[in-house]
Amino acid sequence: MSQPQATRVLAIRHGETAWNVDTRIQGKLDIGLNDNGRKQAQRLGAALGKSHVHEPIAAIYSSDLWRAYDTALSISQSTRVPIVSDEGLRERGFGVFEGKTFDEIAQLWPDQSQRWRQRDPDFSPEGGESLNQFTDRILKASQTLAARHAGEQIALVAHGGVMDVLYRAATGQGIQAPRTWSLGNAVINRLLWTPTGFTLVGWNDAQHLEEAAMNEAHA
Repeated sequence: MSQPQATRVLAIRHGETAWNVDTRIQGKLDIGLNDNGRKQAQRLGAALGKSHVHEPIAAIYSSDLWRAYDTALSISQSTRVPIVSDEGLRERGFGVFEGKTFDEIAQLWPDQSQRWRQRDPDFSPEGGESLNQFTDRILKASQTLAARHAGEQIALVAHGGVMDVLYRAATGQGIQAPRTWSLGNAVINRLLWTPTGFTLVGWNDAQHLEEAAMNEAHA
């Protein structure tokens, strides 16, 4: 019996937003990219447009929140692959925390803030999702999408929390393990998916952002 072919997954966090800079929780609020985020998205799209020639992208799936969809749009424009939006790829719902900075959360809800920072898997802010609920949602959505494309490459454009879930799944890190990996805006993370789950190929490839910034500095 032949082994199932793996799906190659480009897992990409959206470009930068003003709220990223302010350490303000976005969650499911529909925040757009800032000027730097739009530049990052353009550089990402250009890089994947070039590699699309020899490593074609079969499908682009994006969170339906604008900061992710706008980032995916740059990839779509350079590869001519349409975007399919999926609510299942949305950022974790943070309820009453949304719109607040980390410091404001600590001041307003010190006990809840501590549970959140300690990654209590069952804690959910009022009106939000627990880590367990969020992880289950992301893994279900991402694996369903990857399963459609055995032997092909797809792009999943989503959010920092989504990238964190995928990294943990691919490396066997527990839900409460302290984060020691980067979740950069508009960088390229590479995974493989088979019916047994995700494995890690490469993480936080920012070469396209660094080269573009260097070229602009010397223009």
